[in-house]
Amino acid sequence: MRLALIAVVAAAVLTMDVAVAASTHVVVMEGVGYAPATLTVKRGDTIVWRNKDPYPHTVTAKGAFDSGSIAAGKEWKLVARTPGVYPYLCTLHPTMTGTLTVR
Repeated sequence: MRLALIAVVAAAVLTMDVAVAASTHVVVMEGVGYAPATLTVKRGDTIVWRNKDPYPHTVTAKGAFDSGSIAAGKEWKLVARTPGVYPYLCTLHPTMTGTLTVR
């Protein structure tokens, strides 16, 4: 019984550490590019893509996430939940690419 209680408390502390350690990262869309183009985050972190160009963009990783059209001056947020490497692009400007790595 005591070991089970210790395991439950340890799991709760680990969960709290992940929640407390979560960060927010910003990727700027400007000049038909993502800055930074490559970003590594921890599971639970939030990524915000801000469109500073005068036209819309998307943040699209096939099969993983898709922002839809992000209008000029707007932003889109994603909470990184699944570890992996996610190459993404703007479907409106296919040469505009980036990579998100979630650890």
